[in-house]
Parts: sequence; structure tokens; C-alpha cells
Amino acid sequence: MIVRDVLADLSRWWRDGRPVGMATVVGTWKSAPRPPGATMLVGPDQTAVGSVSGGCVEAAVYELGLTAIETGEPHLQRYGVSDDDAFSVGLTCGGIIDIFVERVDPESFPQLGEVVAAIEAESPVAVATVISDPLGRVGRRVLVWPDRVDGSLGSEHFDAALTSDVRGMLASGLTGPLRYGPDGERLDDSVTVFVASYAPPPRMLVFGAIDFAAALARQGAFLGYRVTVCDARPVFATNRRFPGVEVVVDWPHRYLAAEIEAGRVDGRTVVCVLTHDPKFDLPVLRLALEREFAYVGAMGSRRTHDDRVTGLLAAGVPEAQLKKLHSPIGLALGARTPEETAVSITAEIIADRWGGGGQKLSTLDGSIHENLDRR
Repeated sequence: MIVRDVLADLSRWWRDGRPVGMATVVGTWKSAPRPPGATMLVGPDQTAVGSVSGGCVEAAVYELGLTAIETGEPHLQRYGVSDDDAFSVGLTCGGIIDIFVERVDPESFPQLGEVVAAIEAESPVAVATVISDPLGRVGRRVLVWPDRVDGSLGSEHFDAALTSDVRGMLASGLTGPLRYGPDGERLDDSVTVFVASYAPPPRMLVFGAIDFAAALARQGAFLGYRVTVCDARPVFATNRRFPGVEVVVDWPHRYLAAEIEAGRVDGRTVVCVLTHDPKFDLPVLRLALEREFAYVGAMGSRRTHDDRVTGLLAAGVPEAQLKKLHSPIGLALGARTPEETAVSITAEIIADRWGGGGQKLSTLDGSIHENLDRR
């Protein structure tokens, strides 16, 4: 995966026809320092850009990058607690990471210009690269868009299975490995394909232009969401009060209905209702709870919550849908200020996304990071 912090350098070197060594984290276990998709480049001027381990194994990976530039041969390398070499290069965090290192230039990756253009335009595209294969297809790529495919692994059956699976990952914004048999059999794991999904940023819709919304908008943008603040009251919903994010003056339920109709929201979208006013809250929550959004939360006291539930039930919202509502919104952090409350809300969003419990790590036993199988 080409992360954005190395995109400009990679694109510039590629346009100049200069080879680059690109190292990508393609697998992690336990307390790995960087997630799948983290990228480091070894430039043609021997510059190192980006990171794959937060400093632990960069020196060793740098040497692999130089070798890839020289030989043009891709290489899959594992570093971890079971590898004596991992300790010598500094991976002492207790984790295990797989790094795929390859040479990138216009000859080896002619479609890179299209990928970069799609990323910059926030248009969805995925790059599927073979990183392990007994039949020698390591390094071969298939590019997948929602409506077309570029590349092949030499088998119609394999291409069809891969395209279907990759489109599913792209729709969910997932990056990670897929495993198959030699001809794309899903019940085998002799071939590993790493899928890097480049989907538009997930959306955070904040309803209610209050001071808590301003803090939440900043926190959401920091986490990589495309944030929209919506309120029907033009005196509050202004760009001056919410700099750097999209501000919409409209009734919340009407705006959300239009976004749903236009296909601009998806299963990664989070909805935060902060208005404290039933005439705004109830219609938009009723609509949001009908959808399979990643998160729907509403601010208010427990009395407000009880009144809200009563109103939603009276409006015909099924109890099964009400179970998806996070209300009162946020984790119990003891937050007081708008900024602290924003952390509380986003902490709950993160915990809900990854299945975290919100407890203190110091009180838990076992691995800090769960090994999430994103297949």
C-alpha cells in the first residue's frame, strides 16, 4: 500500500523513470509497531522515506530496499520474537511483522500513474499484489476498480475469485492479505495476495452546530474522517465556527436522506447527533438507525436518552434497531470540556470499530493488540 506520506516522493521518482525500493508491511501479529499497509521507500538517491516499524527494523529493511533496486527481485521478510535477527535490528516490542520489498519503476509498475491519480482524486481503487506463491507469480499485480480490472494472474478462475474478494474489501476500505490455492481455490492457502485498498476517507456526520461539535469535528478530522457539520440554524452553522470542515445548513434528516440517495455514505460512516432537540434528533436518528452505518450515537443525559427512546419507539423504530444506538454517547472517561468529550466520543467509535472494551490496558492480561483476520 502506498501511504499518503510517501506518495509525492514515489510519484515524482516514478515519473522521472528512477527505480525505487518499496517496503510494505503485509502482515502483523501481536504488538506489531505499524499496521498492514505502512510503507517505506528507498529512493534512487538512497534517501529513506516513510516507516514500516517505527524505527525498529528500518536499517535492515533499508538494505533490502537497496538490494531490490539492484536486482529487481521482490522479497518477503519476517521479523519477530522468534527470529534472532529481529533482536539484532531492534524489534523488541514482542511483535512479528512481514515486510514485502519490491522495486518500483515505470517498467515494473506501469499503472502507478493511474493509481496515484485515483488516490489524489479520492476515487476507489485497490492494488492486489502476489507476495507468496510456489508457482513463481510473486510481484504480479491486479488493479481493481468498482467497474473495471487491469492485470491478470494467468487464470480466469483465479482472476474472478480475486476480483470479487478485492471489490468486497474495497467497498469496506479494508487492507490486508487474502489466501488462495494455486488456481484461486478459497479453501487453500498456498498463495498469498496482499490487497491495498484506496477508498475515499470515511465520513463523520455531526448534527448540531454546538461547541461540542466543533471539538468533535477537529478530532474526527485528525482521525482521518471527512467531517460534515449540519444544522438547520444558519446563525450557528457557519464556516467561521467550524473551520476546515464542510458545513451544511439544512434539517438533519433531510440532509442525511439526500446523502443516502446520492450514495455518498456507506458502512464506514459514523453519525453523531448532538442537538439535544427532539424535533431534530428523532427524525435523523430514525433514518440513521435504518442503515448499516459503522456507528450512530446521540448526546444527552440519561433522562434525555429515555425520552429519546420513547419517542423513537412511538415513531415506529424497532427495538432491534435501537440496540445499535450509542446513547448517551461516548465512553465513561469523566470528560467535562468539549475537547475531552470529543475524545470520549471518538474513543467509543474506535472501540466499536475494533471490538475494544475501553478498559485500562494495565488491568488486562494477554496481548495488547488482537490479531485481526481481515480476510
